[in-house]
Amino acid sequence: MNTPLFLYLLLINAVGFVIMLIDKRRAQKNLWRISESTLLTVAILGGSIGSYAGMKVFRHKTRKPKFSIGIPVIILLQAVVWAVLSKG
Repeated sequence: MNTPLFLYLLLINAVGFVIMLIDKRRAQKNLWRISESTLLTVAILGGSIGSYAGMKVFRHKTRKPKFSIGIPVIILLQAVVWAVLSKG
């Protein structure tokens, strides 16, 4: 894997993990929340593993099918795309 791609994936997954933490803490304090579309967009842009890890570690969004099913589906689709692109 080339270095810029690796750094991008490292960063976007860190962002996915951290925004799950931030949203969880804001939910606990009844503060303004990060939108679900933003959380999912970060996952789609490559931060799905970090987002999933954040869901599990912080027990956040685990009861919402959009996340409990959606994030693993995004991971699976990204793995398929990765496999196809790396063969070519």
